[in-house]
Amino acid sequence: MIDIHSTQEFLNALSGAGDRLVIVEFYGTWCASCRALFPKLCRTAEEHPEILFLKVNFDENKPMCKSLNVKVLPYFHFYRGADGQLESFSCSLAKFQKIKDAIVLHSTARCSIGPPRGVGDLNLESLSVPKEKQTESTAT
Repeated sequence: MIDIHSTQEFLNALSGAGDRLVIVEFYGTWCASCRALFPKLCRTAEEHPEILFLKVNFDENKPMCKSLNVKVLPYFHFYRGADGQLESFSCSLAKFQKIKDAIVLHSTARCSIGPPRGVGDLNLESLSVPKEKQTESTAT
């Protein structure tokens, strides 16, 4: 899990994650529920190395947390690349299954049009030239 200490670190981590799933835990050092949840969250991070886990101390980052509508702790945001924020919710140790369910939901393979393919023998230049110009260039 990566500790985030500023808004800029948060933005850098999200942009650097690419298309990986990112789970952000907002916590407080004084929050008993946060402390109880932490060991299980660490185990989950170890079980899912493909997911980037970030943790944000609410007290160190109050303006950012407030702008992200974090009002209760512990609170979680799920992000993925261009899709942005996928989900957000509060969760305690007793409701940890909610986090596991969200991981399953958001870790599934994403829609794809298949493997990338080359353009082969297509002449794309002729497709991009307007028909009037095409007839002029072939007439000369």
